[in-house]
Amino acid sequence: MRPLLAGLLLALALPATAQIYKYTDANGNTVFTNQPPDGAASEKVELPPTNAIQAQPPSAPASDPASTELEAIYQVLELIDIPDAEALRANNGTFSVSVRLEPRLQPSHSLRLRLDGQPYGQAVNVPRLQVVNVDRGEHSLAVDVLAGTKVVQRSAPVSFTVQRVNTSSPALRPPPAPTPRPSN
Repeated sequence: MRPLLAGLLLALALPATAQIYKYTDANGNTVFTNQPPDGAASEKVELPPTNAIQAQPPSAPASDPASTELEAIYQVLELIDIPDAEALRANNGTFSVSVRLEPRLQPSHSLRLRLDGQPYGQAVNVPRLQVVNVDRGEHSLAVDVLAGTKVVQRSAPVSFTVQRVNTSSPALRPPPAPTPRPSN
């Protein structure tokens, strides 16, 4: 297969090295061609050498920030205010977390949460972030430091459990309204 491909590429390159002829046709137009005309005076056109470009070594592919170590810009980057020994009680699944950063957040950086390994919410420049309507159960939460849309640093994930009240529980239903008795 490779010899066939190499032969085809060479065949395509041959016309690029052919001789060029110049002549004037019967209407007085200048014509350039790769074959000398019959019965007309023509001259060979000498072309300057073609440009040559050296092959560049392939560059390393762009790496995925999630799969490589990110450069540590902040000495301390961690989520705080998340209970780890007990379940987080949030009946509507909404709660806030704080981010501890040292040094302070740079003006060109922003913070975005990562809930269960997926980006969560909008990037903001304040160290207090809100999580809204999280299902009950076990979750992990981390914070990304972004420069534009690029992740420049990520905190270690913190595991936690959300406990929500089951509103369909019979114990939480209001008692039925008393029915009026007919008077005799």
